[in-house]
Amino acid sequence: MAAGGLLAHTVISRFVDHLPYYRQEAINARSGVHTPRSTLAAWAGATGAALEPLYDAHKRFVLGCRVLHADETPVAMLDPGAGKTRRAYIWGYARSRHDATPGVVYEFCLGRGAQYPVAFLAGDDRTGLRPWTGTLLTDRYAAYDTVLDGRVYPDRAAAACAAHARRKFDELASAGASPLAEEAIRRFARIYEVERALTDLDDKTRRAHRQELSKPLWDKLQTWLELERRLVPDGGPIAGAIDYTLNHWRALTRHLDDGAVAIDNNHLEQQIKPWAMGRKAWLFCGSELAGQRAAVVMSLVQSAKLNGHDPWAYLRDVLQRLPTQLNTRIDELLPHRWKPQAVLETSCP
Repeated sequence: MAAGGLLAHTVISRFVDHLPYYRQEAINARSGVHTPRSTLAAWAGATGAALEPLYDAHKRFVLGCRVLHADETPVAMLDPGAGKTRRAYIWGYARSRHDATPGVVYEFCLGRGAQYPVAFLAGDDRTGLRPWTGTLLTDRYAAYDTVLDGRVYPDRAAAACAAHARRKFDELASAGASPLAEEAIRRFARIYEVERALTDLDDKTRRAHRQELSKPLWDKLQTWLELERRLVPDGGPIAGAIDYTLNHWRALTRHLDDGAVAIDNNHLEQQIKPWAMGRKAWLFCGSELAGQRAAVVMSLVQSAKLNGHDPWAYLRDVLQRLPTQLNTRIDELLPHRWKPQAVLETSCP
């Protein structure tokens, strides 16, 4: 019977420190503790199951932000019938980089189609989650067009990642293939220089400064790109970079009109990195259920890190308190509200 501290240690070792179960088994054996990898996997699964009510509350909190980042990344899932792995996906959603209280939530899905974010943002009567409305910042992957269809979701708006637009020019500039790309990088650098100076401002002030300082730079960039595009032949990589930027111009400049919207999606890409590191360490999820429970654990521990908590201390305390925590007070255990239980000290007479 593993106590909360050992359960927390096991899942933190896997999902934060990226130690596969066979390595944890060997590490524990050096201390004379026999923990077969099947036992460790069962403990991690039970931990994810126990945390599901808290995950539902955390999802409500994250989707309560009117500005969200969204992204997805592939993970491998064991396919026993085929004797190999198949591709699944982790979808991530984070509160705006400029929001005062950070949080990220993940969902494990079998595919990359639009039906997954559509369902995730559609609300859930079972948990009291209302359909999400607001501005969604993405890399403009085509699936998000369905999520942001104005005819179906008039209360949603699209914002695009400036880093993705810049990256297309950067790849060409790094290869020395295009002086035009090098000039585009210089123009993006001036925009980002202004943006860095506005990081710590409130949304209203940030918007005002963007209108005054950033908007003229974006206007000049648009004019310059439109002129250069007339001189560039169709079908080439530089034409593709220009077309991507101009075709998504409204979404790329959404942040100019809303101080709560970030200029790029780098904030969520950083929260997706632990999954990319995990792919190289623990290689695959054992099943769809294992992937779902991994997403539950990762949502909470990654949000704990965003809020400045030691993920092991947070998870251990939550696992100890959760069985007796009233459902009406479960929000007290959310990463952004969590406070460790006070240690009662007694003095000897």
